[in-house]
Amino acid sequence: MTTRPLIGVVDHGAGNLVSIGQALEAVGATVRLVEGPGDLAGTDGIVLPGVGHTGAAMAGLRAAGLVEAMRAPTVPLLGICVGLQVLFDHSDEDGGACLGVIAGGVTRLVDAPTLPHMGWNQLDLVADDPLFEGITDGSPFYFVHSYAPSPTDPSVVVATATHGRPLVAAVRSGAVVGTQFHPERSGADGLRVLGNFLRVVVGDLPVPTGAVA
Repeated sequence: MTTRPLIGVVDHGAGNLVSIGQALEAVGATVRLVEGPGDLAGTDGIVLPGVGHTGAAMAGLRAAGLVEAMRAPTVPLLGICVGLQVLFDHSDEDGGACLGVIAGGVTRLVDAPTLPHMGWNQLDLVADDPLFEGITDGSPFYFVHSYAPSPTDPSVVVATATHGRPLVAAVRSGAVVGTQFHPERSGADGLRVLGNFLRVVVGDLPVPTGAVA
């Protein structure tokens, strides 16, 4: 990667912006905080972070006037944790509508031995995806959540993990990708995932074809 892509990190009031910003800079990005639609101008990619609840994240996006921009991103977008969950149609967590970028809902984990699911867990890579270039199947990543997506189309799932039952850990729909785990808290492999996202942004890795589901 010969250039430093400009990545917009969305501030919807429910994301750990410092850690994700530092991680992106460590793998070669220039980071801009996105607090409104105008801040997206000139960005090469978007990261939609999140901790907490989907309802609060959606309220923050609405207050910032960012809902429509997130529904139809013009550059590659990575959603993390709650930032992944709000990509779906709705969430049982708050009973409200989300962005509807990917068809399906977000449901509470079933048969989980503990809630929240918190700590390191192994990924099962179920599809070849550029986000996981160089990542070994079974590698551990860091999770903190009690809800997870249930996509309408199972073909969007690119990685799972197991906590009582299998859960969706990463999805891909065209240039929109999301992880339930926190790459910025997942050590060297997490940084590799973020670096792979940047490589997609600058064209070093291909964006998978296919319309947003």
